[in-house]
Amino acid sequence: MTKKIKETMENNFSASKSRMIREQLRARGIVDEAVIQAFRDTPRHLFVPRGYDNQAYADRPLPIGDGQTISQPYIVALMSEMLELNGDDRVLEIGTGSGFQTAILARIADEVFTVERNAGLQAGAKSAISSLGIDNVHYSVHDGTVGWERYSPYTKILGTGGVPQVPEGFVDQLAEPGLIVIPVGSKRQQRLYKVRRSGEEVTYNEGAYCSFVPLVGKEGW
Repeated sequence: MTKKIKETMENNFSASKSRMIREQLRARGIVDEAVIQAFRDTPRHLFVPRGYDNQAYADRPLPIGDGQTISQPYIVALMSEMLELNGDDRVLEIGTGSGFQTAILARIADEVFTVERNAGLQAGAKSAISSLGIDNVHYSVHDGTVGWERYSPYTKILGTGGVPQVPEGFVDQLAEPGLIVIPVGSKRQQRLYKVRRSGEEVTYNEGAYCSFVPLVGKEGW
């Protein structure tokens, strides 16, 4: 690839990213500037399979292999905003997938602990994340529906796949105060749940409808 072609591609990606932020995020109500900046700093085209890079900033999910997807940009932004992230957070992410959501979390939080069942997917995600100089992510390959007890408690937990109900293990591994965002419902359609722990009280609030691939495991599907 010549230098000129590479520069043209990068300019096209940059323009597509700016349009994505303007039309897909801000226009739909995403207001958290930390989330917007994380999107601005993270080249989404590095997280999609070869042949899909020209669609990396499109307003839809894309396949990444093994029946998994990289979520629609707006959904990634919405879930990140719902988590109310700050620089002191220790975040547990269930489902590394492409690694794009992981990178967004890592741009804002202090530490991210990400779990994935598929070793190949996580290896690709780790490579893309490392290429950006992001070094505050810890990785594990195991059944994420049981969480990652070793490093708990976590101030925030994010599930990137649908579950029939919020796994009790997630609540057990949540700090106080703490927050979980996860899609809950059937295999076809879910709602984004926001689970807040404050003292001994745990509240469950339903949010927007969504459609995620199932989170497979002991406390999932």
